[in-house]
Order: sequence, then C-alpha cells, then structure tokens
Amino acid sequence: MFNTIKNAIKTPEIRKKLLYLLLLIVIFRLGCYISVPGVDLVSLSNQTHSDGIAGLIDLISGGAFSRFSIFAMSVTPYITASIVIQLLGMIIPALEQLTKEGGEEGRRKINTYTKLLTIVLALVEGLGLYLSYRNYNIFTNTGFLTGALVVCGLVTGTSILMWLSQQMTTKGLGNGMSIIIFVGIISRLPSAVTTFWSMTVTDAGFSTTGFLLSLGIIIGAVVLVAGVVFVQLAERRIPVQYSKRVVGRKMVGAQSTHIPLKLAMAGVMPVIFASSFMTFPAMIIQLFVKDIATKSGFLALLYKFSIATSTSSVGWGYSITNAVVYLLLIVGFTFFYTFAVFNPAEVSSNIKKNGGFIPGIRAGKPTTEYLTSVITKITLFGGFFLAIIAIIPMLLRFTNLNITLGGTSILIVVGVGLEVMQKLESQLAMRHYKGFLG
Repeated sequence: MFNTIKNAIKTPEIRKKLLYLLLLIVIFRLGCYISVPGVDLVSLSNQTHSDGIAGLIDLISGGAFSRFSIFAMSVTPYITASIVIQLLGMIIPALEQLTKEGGEEGRRKINTYTKLLTIVLALVEGLGLYLSYRNYNIFTNTGFLTGALVVCGLVTGTSILMWLSQQMTTKGLGNGMSIIIFVGIISRLPSAVTTFWSMTVTDAGFSTTGFLLSLGIIIGAVVLVAGVVFVQLAERRIPVQYSKRVVGRKMVGAQSTHIPLKLAMAGVMPVIFASSFMTFPAMIIQLFVKDIATKSGFLALLYKFSIATSTSSVGWGYSITNAVVYLLLIVGFTFFYTFAVFNPAEVSSNIKKNGGFIPGIRAGKPTTEYLTSVITKITLFGGFFLAIIAIIPMLLRFTNLNITLGGTSILIVVGVGLEVMQKLESQLAMRHYKGFLG
C-alpha cells in the first residue's frame, strides 16, 4: 500500500489528480464551518446534536450539522436521489432502456434526472430541518424571510456538494459521494483520540483500567477492520469450461475461466437502505409533532422505536427490538440488491450460448439452479456479516464509551479506502504499460 502511494506521488499525472482531490476536500471542510444565514451562533453553541437522528446526520456530514452550516445535509439528498433513480430504472421500462442502451446520451439524461430530484429532496429536507429546529431558538427569528434564507442556504450547500462530488468522480480518484462521506467520518477521529486520552489520563492521574479498555477497543477495531477488508475482497470463483469451437476459419481450443462472485456483492448499500427505512418514520413524525420524545401514544412509541438505531436513550427494549428488525432488513435488502445486479438465469443463458459449462453441472436449468444456490449461500453470509457489523456498535452505546464511529462508518471508510487504492494501482499499471508500449 505504501509503495503504491509513493509511486503515485512520484507520477506527475496522478500527483496532479491527488492535489486536485485534496483541494476539493479542503473546500468541503471549509464549507462545514460556514453557517447558513439566519442562525444565532450563540444559541446554537448551547444546543447539542450528539444523539438520535441529529447525531446520525452530524456524523455523516463531518460535524457540519451541529454547526448548521451550508453543508449540514451533506450528500444525503444526492445519495437518496441516486438510489431512487436506480430503483425506478428497475421498474419503469423507459428508464431501464435508457440505462442499459442509452450510451453516453442516456447516462447524461439519467444524471440530469438525478440532479433535479436531488434539488427537490434537498428543498424538502431543508424545509423539514427548519420546521423541526425553529422551536430550539437557534434562529434570529422564525419569520418567513429567515426560513427562506435557511432553506436556500441548505439547498445551495447541497448543490455545491453535488458539484464537488461530480468533480471528484470525473477528475479525481474514486466515487465523489463516497469520498465526501469518507472525509466527513474520519474528521471525527480526533474526538475518538480525545476520548481514549480522557479514559487513560484522568484528573486523578493515570488509569490502568482506562488504558486497558482503550487498548482493547483499539485491538477490537483493528480486528473489525481486518474482517471487513477480508469480506470486501473475498470471492467465490465458479469454474467455467468452454469446449472447442469454430470461430471464422479457425478452431479455437478449449478454455477454462471462472465467474468471480463477491461475498459482499451489494457492498454497503443494504445498510444505507435499512438505515433510511428505519429512521424515516422518526424524521416525518418530528416534523408534525412538537416535543414527540416527551409524549406518549402510538406515534411516540413509533418514534422511539425508529430512533433506537442511533441513540441509547430509549432503553434496552426498544433497542433490542430495533436491532432484530434492523438485522432482518439488512439481510433482506442484501438479497434484493444482489439478485438485482446478478441474474443467475441470464448468466446461465450466456454460458450456454458461448458453448460453456460448469464442470459437473449440466447446461441450462441445472446451471441456473446451481448458481442460485451458490449466490444464496454467500449472500446470506454477506448479509449477516453486514448486519452484525452495523448492530454491535448500536449495542455498545449503552456503555459509557462515546466512540463516534459506528459499523456503517467502518464499512464506508474501509470500502472507500480499498476503492481509492485499487484506482491508484490500476492507473499506475496503465501508465507502466503505456510507457512499455511506447
């Protein structure tokens, strides 16, 4: 890894891309400290947003939400719009054809639809945030003009982030949305270091118990990251044998290849889907019911159940029930997303058309059943792995630890890190081959 980074810095073309990416990251971090117009900074400093839905948004935005900056909503509207367009592409035939057969023009239209939907979602979310927090006395006043300034500031910030992410994708290294979330998450690492230090060095002096606890957490985090890396890179290879066949006037000999099936083919998308599904009721309820956390009734019960994903203040009963539902949702979304991108019947048909077969398996329907069985087993393992990684940090919130990084954060950080390293290696390899051929 260090050799790859060293070689990338030495390469002029890649070094320019890295510097450009660093510049965009600096712009993003500066924007996290620019508050939207109409916010009373003195009143805002007395408010805490470390728990519940606010804490989850604040983690993704890299602390921008607690400052109510122009980047407070982060790229969540852009991500939601992208997911919605992808799902609609599976349902609406016109969008599906545009995605598969539209080429460059089709991708441009899909990108335009995504941008328009992002603005709409950002407008709705910005309005919801203003209505939710205007009773906390963090705005200069609660008039129409102030509300319009706040909402316009939030929508403008989301638009800037959408542009930054696109620039990172086209001219940088890796997916821009993932990199912005990655930077927002790792910006919270200093607070984790401060927590470890306060556990080890207290007012009474050095604490052996705190030191051993901090050391155990660090070792556990390293083991967890190693497990995530292993699952992200692991794959099941299905051997495929192609018999001899005539191509033109030549006889092509038998060939042997394989189909790589990733254990975590869906990546972190099922966790994002499940998180959005679980927290959506709470976001809607708190828009229409004031001080819902202090009330009783069905809506209050649903609210507490919904926010149990991101808080420990609702008790063990809500959290355990929420964790079970959360696990089932992650596993279910893992199967949905995996079979949406990998069709065993289509793969089996392509193998048969090209004169191939899986050793020991007859072509046609038996091959489809075999591939379905294999993909079901590895998807079940991958789904439970994602669920466990996401749930364990939820349960750790009942301890006295205030570690900001959760399971979803670790999955995103590791996934983006691996993606950037693979992009660097591929670009270094392309440059090497170009120089060799030239």
